[in-house]
Amino acid sequence: MKKIFLLIASTLCIIGLNAQNNGGISTEMLTKIKDGYPNTPANKALRNAIVSNDINKLAANADNSTAFDDYFSNKVNSKAVTDQKSSGRCWMFTGMNVMRSKAIAKHHLPADFQFSQSYTFFWDQLEKSNLFLQAILDHRTEAMDSKTVEWLFKNPIGDGGQFTGVANLVSKYGIVPKDAMPETFSSNNTSKMSNILSLKLREYGLELRKMAQKKNTTEQMLQDRKTEMLQTIYRILAMTIGEPPTEFTWTQRDASGKPVSTETYTPQSFFKKFVDEDFSKYYMIMNDPTREYYKVYEIEYDRHVYDGNNWVYLNLPMEDIAPIAIASIKDSTMMYFSCDVGKFLNRDNGWLDINNYDYASLFGTEFNMTKKERVATFASGSSHAMTLCAVDLDANGNPKKWMVENSWGNSYGHNGFLIMTNEWFNEYMFRVVVEEKYIPAKILKMTQQKPIMLPPWDPMFAPEE
Repeated sequence: MKKIFLLIASTLCIIGLNAQNNGGISTEMLTKIKDGYPNTPANKALRNAIVSNDINKLAANADNSTAFDDYFSNKVNSKAVTDQKSSGRCWMFTGMNVMRSKAIAKHHLPADFQFSQSYTFFWDQLEKSNLFLQAILDHRTEAMDSKTVEWLFKNPIGDGGQFTGVANLVSKYGIVPKDAMPETFSSNNTSKMSNILSLKLREYGLELRKMAQKKNTTEQMLQDRKTEMLQTIYRILAMTIGEPPTEFTWTQRDASGKPVSTETYTPQSFFKKFVDEDFSKYYMIMNDPTREYYKVYEIEYDRHVYDGNNWVYLNLPMEDIAPIAIASIKDSTMMYFSCDVGKFLNRDNGWLDINNYDYASLFGTEFNMTKKERVATFASGSSHAMTLCAVDLDANGNPKKWMVENSWGNSYGHNGFLIMTNEWFNEYMFRVVVEEKYIPAKILKMTQQKPIMLPPWDPMFAPEE
C-alpha cells in the first residue's frame, strides 16, 4: 500500500513538474536569457559600481544638475513650514495649511501660527472608529469573505486621508490653535497607536457580527454596545493624544507678536472667527487617465465621518486642470494638492523632474509606460498631499514649473518646499482641491451629474500619507 502511494505521489510530482515547465524557465531558455548579459568589461564595471552604491546616486543625470531654479512669477506668500513627523497626516496638515494661510492673511497673525493638528486628529480617529463599527453593522448579513466585509477588516482605521475628511471634521468639531492642544508623542508617531486601535476594532467588529446573529438582539442593543466600544476607543485616544478642549482662553497676537486680544473660545466659535469656510464651494479635481474624463466619480466608504461625505471628484485632463490651479495662485489662494511624490525626487534639493535620474542609460533598457498604463498596473498613484502655492509662467502664460509647501519640516527639500517641472506635474500630479470661483462654468456643470460610484478598494484611492 505504501509503495502504491509513493508511486502515485511520484507520478503526480512528475506531471506537475512537466505542466510547470511548459511555461517555466527551461535549461535552453536560461542559456538564452544569460546570453543577454555578456560578461564584458563595461558590464563588470557597472555591476561593481551598482552593487555597492545607491542606484539614484549612479543614475543622477549630470546634464540636468543645473536645471534647478527657485524663481516663480506667481507665488502665494507661504508662512512657517509644518512637520507631520512620523505620521500619515499629510492630508490634514495640507488641508489645515490652506485654512492657515487665509487666517494669517485675514487676521494679521504671526507667521508661525498653526491650528492644532492633534485636536482634529483625535476626532478623526474617533469618527473613523465609528465609521468602521457602523459599516460592520450595515453589512452584518454578508459573509466574512464578501469583498466589502473583507475590505473593512483589512482597513479598520488609519492615519491617512484626504481633503473631504478635513472639511467634515472641522465643520463638525470646530478647530483650535496649536497652543490649546499641542502634539504628543503618539500624534507625531502614529504607528503603534494605530496598531492598537486596529486590533481592538477588529475584535469589536467580530463581536458585533456575532451579537447581530442572535435572535433576540435588537438594533438598539447593537447601537448601545457600539457606544460602549467607542468609550474604550475614546479612552485610548485621550491617553495617547490628550482629551480635546471644549473651551479655552487664547491670546491673539499680530504679525510682530504683539498681543491684540485675549478671549475665551469654544472650538466652534474659534472656527467661526478664524476659518468660517463653506466647504460646499470646494471641489476636488482629479486627473485619472484610466477613467473617462468629464465625469464625476464617488468612492464608497472613502470618508472620515459616517454621517459625512464620501470623496467625490471631477475627472479632467491635465490641460483643463492647469488653468484652474493658475487662477487660484494668481488670486493668492493656496490649494490642497496630491501626487506620487517619490517618483524622480531629488531629496537633497527638493527638485521633482522626470530627467533627474537616467535609469535607462544605467541599466540599458527603456521605461516607456504612459501615465495611464502606470496607474492601471499599480506602478503609480497618489501617495502624498501638499499645499500648492506657486507657479512660474512663461511669456505666453504657460506653466514652466510649480512649487508646493510640504509638511516634512523646513530642513527637507528646498527649505521645506518641493519644486516640480511642468513635465513632472503632468505625469505625477493626481488631485487638487479648488474653490468654485476658479472653475469655469462649463466644468462646474459637471457637478450636476449623478456620481459614478466606485468601490473603496480601488487602488487609485488609497489614503494620502
